Amino acid sequence: MRRRLGTWLFLGLTATGCATTGTLQNGVYHGEQTSYQIGTVSSDWTPVTVSGQNDLAWHNRTKGAVMHVDSDCDPALDIPLTALRSHLMIGFTEREVVEEEVVPMDGREALRTHFTAKLDGVPRDILLQILKKDDCVYDFGLITPPGPSFDEALLDFDQMLAGFTTGRP
Repeated sequence: MRRRLGTWLFLGLTATGCATTGTLQNGVYHGEQTSYQIGTVSSDWTPVTVSGQNDLAWHNRTKGAVMHVDSDCDPALDIPLTALRSHLMIGFTEREVVEEEVVPMDGREALRTHFTAKLDGVPRDILLQILKKDDCVYDFGLITPPGPSFDEALLDFDQMLAGFTTGRP
């Protein structure tokens, strides 16, 4: 079952240094189920690991932002991207879609959704991008306080996404 983004956000900002099941070297992640490449993540972002929550995650203290990458390879997850997106938003309240579009990603279509929502009463800007490819689901998330932090962090998030590839046609 997909992990809740709200749970990840809470744990990701309160626990660091836990073990992860994969490794990231030179922009390539190797995990138990899949391997993929990501674009450059600037040194402004500090890696955050929470065992069993995400493949990769970072925190930017200056922007008050977090971003993550996760994958799950399970043929049972062959459900619509909108259903996967809804599952990731469990735990958030007062959700409002700012923009949603289908975008090309690694030779497929990905669902990109910008939300505003609250987590435990705290307003957040959230951008999710979800891709299904080769029996795997890849989800990418950016969470920031509302306002300029979102636009600033979005540049870094999009840079990371721009380099994503599973390396499989």
